[in-house]
Amino acid sequence: MENQYRTVYVGGMAEIVEKKSRFIAEIFPVFSEEEVLQTLEKTRKQYWDARHHCWAYVLGGQPEVTRCSDDGEPSQTAGKPILDVIMGQELRNVLVIVTRYFGGTLLGTGGLVRAYSKAAQEGLAHSKIITKIFGFKLKINIDYAGLGKIQYILGQRGLHLLDTIYTDMVELIALVPMEEKTRIEAELLEGTNGQAVFEEGETCWFAWMDGEIIIDG
Repeated sequence: MENQYRTVYVGGMAEIVEKKSRFIAEIFPVFSEEEVLQTLEKTRKQYWDARHHCWAYVLGGQPEVTRCSDDGEPSQTAGKPILDVIMGQELRNVLVIVTRYFGGTLLGTGGLVRAYSKAAQEGLAHSKIITKIFGFKLKINIDYAGLGKIQYILGQRGLHLLDTIYTDMVELIALVPMEEKTRIEAELLEGTNGQAVFEEGETCWFAWMDGEIIIDG
């Protein structure tokens, strides 16, 4: 299991024009093939008069599930270029649909590849992309004398503090990337001379977006 991956948090949209043909790219975060099919059906209904709805998606981790479709365009000129853009940006759980309104002028295979690639790139450029990190909520109990050291270590490591509860002791709840678990716990023990008591809470995926923390269970 991977400890982090890039994905789309909020999908975007972009349109390019090549020799009077319109290419409308739409980006969607998706988590199942059923969701992919529903999104494709909705897009076909929305642009019912378009000639082509070409698409590609990547689902899951390692190994990921990948699919793509040229939807009537010459083989390897639409779906594959879109998929190459997704893979090139190392994105997961994303669907890219590029709808084409034919403008009357043939673009040739090279022109089609460039147009579909460019449309997909523009759509992703207008999306919000995040890096999801697999981690857990670490509960730390410490007396008031050791609180400053705990806060210093968490701050030095750039760890996000979810909550602090003050009673006769202090309980802190911090988000810790799974891959840093051993190192962080060792540093906290060493920094408090073994006085800190840990409890590993629930695991989750989290990410940063515009300075805010996003947590998925």
